[in-house]
Amino acid sequence: MDKNDSSNSSASATVADAEKLNFQNKCVDFLNISDKIRYVGILNKFGRTIAGKLRKGTRPLLNPEQARDEHFIESVRQQLRNSFDASIGKTLFSITKNEHVTLILIPSQSREVLYYITTDKEVTLDRVNDIITKVKELE
Repeated sequence: MDKNDSSNSSASATVADAEKLNFQNKCVDFLNISDKIRYVGILNKFGRTIAGKLRKGTRPLLNPEQARDEHFIESVRQQLRNSFDASIGKTLFSITKNEHVTLILIPSQSREVLYYITTDKEVTLDRVNDIITKVKELE
């Protein structure tokens, strides 16, 4: 490896670190939107968590393996939805109401990532709509 290869490698690592920090900060910003948000994750198109943040004092409902599987499933669902973009338009967001949480998925309009947000179970649809609006404003 010559000197240029080493400096290029360091530069790309620095860019990757800066991007990861940017995503981590975005998670904190999104989490601060509402005290009803339990978790914010930023997923790549393969469902891999790029960054994530759990609300302080909140117990995760999924173990790490379940979370990995859940993120993969939701990313695949989003990829499948993308195949209908030409006929019905792009997915702006999706909401899944479970017994214990509400799941909000928002595809980024500027990057190939998916914002994965869970809220407390008693959150109202008006509050969910406010969260979606604010996430899009902060993106």
